[in-house]
Amino acid sequence: MRPLVRLVPALALVTGLLCTAAPAQADQAAATGKQPEAVGWGGAVTSVDADATAAGLEVLRRGGNAVDAAVATAAALGVTEPYSAGIGGGGYFVHYDARTGKVTTLDGRETASRTADSSLFLENGQPLAFNDAVTSGLSVGVPGTAATWEQALRRWGSRDLADVLKPAERIADRGFTVDRTFQDQTALNQARFQDFPATRALFLPNGQLPAVGSTLRNPDLAATYRELGRKGTEALYRGPIGADIVRTLQHPPVDPASGRNARPGKVDAADLAAYRVKQQDPTHVSYRGLDVYGIAPSSSGGTTVGEALNILGAGSTADPVQYDHRFLEASRIAFADRNRWVGDPSFVQVPTRQLLDPAYGASRACLIDPKHALTSPLAPGDPYHPAACASSGQPVAEPYEGLSTTHLTVADRWGNVVAYTLTIEQTGGSGITVPGRGFLLNNELTDFNFTPLTPGVPDPNLPGPGKRPRSSISPTIVLKDGKPYLAVGSPGGATIITTVLQVLTGRIDRGLTLEQAIAAPRASQRNTAATQAEPAFLASPEAAQLQAMGHVFSSTPEIGAATGIERLPDGRWLAAAEPARRGGGSAAVVHPSR
Repeated sequence: MRPLVRLVPALALVTGLLCTAAPAQADQAAATGKQPEAVGWGGAVTSVDADATAAGLEVLRRGGNAVDAAVATAAALGVTEPYSAGIGGGGYFVHYDARTGKVTTLDGRETASRTADSSLFLENGQPLAFNDAVTSGLSVGVPGTAATWEQALRRWGSRDLADVLKPAERIADRGFTVDRTFQDQTALNQARFQDFPATRALFLPNGQLPAVGSTLRNPDLAATYRELGRKGTEALYRGPIGADIVRTLQHPPVDPASGRNARPGKVDAADLAAYRVKQQDPTHVSYRGLDVYGIAPSSSGGTTVGEALNILGAGSTADPVQYDHRFLEASRIAFADRNRWVGDPSFVQVPTRQLLDPAYGASRACLIDPKHALTSPLAPGDPYHPAACASSGQPVAEPYEGLSTTHLTVADRWGNVVAYTLTIEQTGGSGITVPGRGFLLNNELTDFNFTPLTPGVPDPNLPGPGKRPRSSISPTIVLKDGKPYLAVGSPGGATIITTVLQVLTGRIDRGLTLEQAIAAPRASQRNTAATQAEPAFLASPEAAQLQAMGHVFSSTPEIGAATGIERLPDGRWLAAAEPARRGGGSAAVVHPSR
């Protein structure tokens, strides 16, 4: 059990945190080649990885637009961040079109097989142990990443897939330098990676952890990317890459000597051929005169961030303790509603419009007592019939959601913007590498609830045929007077939502710069008895004021790894990434001005 500790208001710490961290951040940037902040003209790219950011920047410098650069960055992350992203997974893509002034989204979430049903993760009537379900073919959904790239390029790009994959192919062929974060993530997965010969050969050279400073090459992935470039995504959804995926998940290539029972999955060739990316309208709320756009269900990101902003919209942010209190309570309330109401809208009725109605937000905001914290689990409200401070039925528990995933943010010289979060679910996905192809398969279907979370309460997130599991991914674009102002996103499972919310409110409400809002200490309340908080968030004596109000907190090493961009008043782009979390991120602009 994590120790229970006191919470610190973020604003009270941010100045000291940034001042004391600056030398360490400079040392880290020098050691890794990462720069967490950049300002200038001509476009911007920010991601968790320097090689990936450089890939996107290369495309911008060659005249590509934000979509071209986003796909190039994502493909490079498939090489250098293979435990978090790649063509074995899926994601959500949010795009602002400078020509039309419109924000549009792509839902590239993985799907269950058409033969899957609510018993997908049951054996003898009982749910599988979570880890057994993860490291199996059962957890693998139809990947959506390659289709997302192709769709985005077809609709808004100026380059073809073969062209924008070239930087990633080069990185895969030549290799990238292993850093401490990559080695640590490999170590977390070493036992299960060892059980799959293809995974072991790729990520455990000579059966050992890759050494920090060594070069890791992936020629199989380079060849796979080249095949995708030549043949298009038909090679994956109806061709030889897809055949290899199906063979791998239906007959997981486990070492017989390992004794691991890697259960076969259900996805087949017909499921791959039937996959479609969904183009859909974004979620939208107005906050402090700004227009905030996010991703609609199947992700819960846009609805939950949006509802929380509506709850916060009527309140003051002047007092730092009250700011933290209201932020945590708005998150708690929004998660109570998210867990009850949000799932794949193709299969369950999701009240997206109602959850984002300011009147509903006001009806839920009245639950917040400025002197006392609410207790969790909190019962959901009824968005169809909003009533002040009312609840609707029993509380619904928070399910487990993996903490991996990666986010990138891109802008170009024409003013187009992309916020794109992609994933293979938890760190290392299913642990199963497609032999000869160089990429891991996702474990996205374990984002479904194996059984109803609360007996007798309808659960919108049970497995179903062709269904998309609920996500917390929250790529967000904010417009001011119809023009780009901010774009942000983060990895981190369900903490993605609270991280994005905290970065947005830190920048908009607290007067922090974007760099400060990303670096600030974090806390994440998700309708649980204790709020997770980072050590730096817990260090101030002001925490006692929140504890006296009834807040209870548990310490966690870090939350999220955000990236973002901001359009400055003079037209320059500011790109910002994490200075330290997950090894720090990498921000760059085409023509730096400082």
